[in-house]
Amino acid sequence: MPDEFALEAPPSLAALGPVEVALILGSGLSDLADSIEQPTVVSFADIPGFPRAERNVVGHRGQLVVGRLGGKRVVAFQGRIHCYQGFSAREVAFPVRLARAMGAETLLVTNAAGGIAPQLAVGDLVLISDHINLMGDNPLIGWPGPRGGNPFTALRDAYGSDLRAIALDAARESGVALVPEGVYAGLGGPSYETSAEVAMLHTLGADVVGMSTVPEVIAARALGMRVLGLSLVTNAAAGIGLSHAEVLETSRLAAERMHTLALAILLRLP
Repeated sequence: MPDEFALEAPPSLAALGPVEVALILGSGLSDLADSIEQPTVVSFADIPGFPRAERNVVGHRGQLVVGRLGGKRVVAFQGRIHCYQGFSAREVAFPVRLARAMGAETLLVTNAAGGIAPQLAVGDLVLISDHINLMGDNPLIGWPGPRGGNPFTALRDAYGSDLRAIALDAARESGVALVPEGVYAGLGGPSYETSAEVAMLHTLGADVVGMSTVPEVIAARALGMRVLGLSLVTNAAAGIGLSHAEVLETSRLAAERMHTLALAILLRLP
């Protein structure tokens, strides 16, 4: 059975040369890619096989940028697709699968999230230490594994402790406040969580909640990539800020801090 999970880079992207790091930029965080040097911009619509949404989610530009950032060759996805748009988890993971085909060995994934832990405040940056998959799907379903091998991907240290140590050092040295660890709960959306669901998630040990990231991280680990995840708390779950416009505004205000931190991290990656 052919391996339909691992992709090959289309000739138009392969011609750009290999990349080292992939960045997936969540709601309102796409501006980081504007700092990429010698950029090549490609619309998702022009990439063969890229899942097509009827329209991009507001705050997601729907394009990738290849170039240099923080001394690394990167591919940055300005926006993502989501399960709530009608896609499977495997389709949602397409950008990660594509990035791996382009040579990326490290994934820096960001998202806008609701804060569950009572100590979190709107605007906090949280270093993801683990996740809980409550999306009802997994990108590895139906995949026999690489070349028919083992699909049972280990996720015990999905968000690598070595990369988290680098992120914490980068935060200290760049003066960006970073919550040292948090568990991300991934739900299908697009409705926000009820108060009862937030109480349940808190009991389960979740600190932040969102509608993305989990399929991307599972796919990255299945393909042997290292993963670092950052959540921006844009609202209190089931509380204030329950509109997408407010999520985008909080992201805009935090963009400079996220930009500073991401650059500091990239400079420190081996």
